[in-house]
Amino acid sequence: MGYKVAATNATDPVPAPLPDRKTLLRSCTEFADQAAREIMRIYAGDLGVRDKADKSPVTDADHAAEAVIVAGLRALTPSTPVVAEEEMAAGRIPVLDDGPFWLVDPLDGTKEFIKRNGEFTVNIALVEDGTPTLGVVLAPASDTLWRGDVESGADKRENGGGFVSIATRPAPPHGFTACASRSHAIYSDLDIWFRNNNLTVADRIQAGSSLKFCLIAEGKADIYPRFGPTSEWDTAAGHAVLAAAGGEVVTTDGAPLTYGKEAFRNPHFIARSKACR
Repeated sequence: MGYKVAATNATDPVPAPLPDRKTLLRSCTEFADQAAREIMRIYAGDLGVRDKADKSPVTDADHAAEAVIVAGLRALTPSTPVVAEEEMAAGRIPVLDDGPFWLVDPLDGTKEFIKRNGEFTVNIALVEDGTPTLGVVLAPASDTLWRGDVESGADKRENGGGFVSIATRPAPPHGFTACASRSHAIYSDLDIWFRNNNLTVADRIQAGSSLKFCLIAEGKADIYPRFGPTSEWDTAAGHAVLAAAGGEVVTTDGAPLTYGKEAFRNPHFIARSKACR
């Protein structure tokens, strides 16, 4: 699976400018909230679980949430492509040029959703010049939302309350707290990597979906090495939140993780506070 790149010439229409950043962030928050309501409605009953062509699971909630988000984004920014997980799985691959585009994972952590453990999220991200610059991550089961804009910082909302600013923390004196994927934690590989990079790990947290990025962004953890396969829609929103909170996501050779790659697949990466450099 790849993506097409639009050719440009003098007769191509000029794309409409994006709305201002506050409007983008407010609208994405609203779309995530609407998607979460659809997810929790289905979570309370029959999940409608089935397999996609690649044998990964999908549910009625994935499709319902994506429909809400994609419709909202296309109305908000009609000339900005939307790359959404379930549309991609169905072969509806958007044409990208050098302009901004959206990355959407309507239900990150579908396996966690099926297990009903609450560790699943709604993810919406804006990518500009290959970098996630604005993102929203919402955990419907706990009603916790994280969002970030590289121009204004990151914040968090819990249980329908107000937003509170968040930021990564300095290096803890006793050692770092590392995150690992609940479904893909391979501690031997992580231990080797930590030792080779002279990082002292005092604690570990297992968490599903993009929650790991958000834990680092709000200063509850410090680093998340990912040595398994991921797609860009899995990481972009959490990446944006973490970057806005003062963190970074880099490849294993230290280069910034970029977006719009062939087939929208990520290499191995490290999400971290800058104290972990």
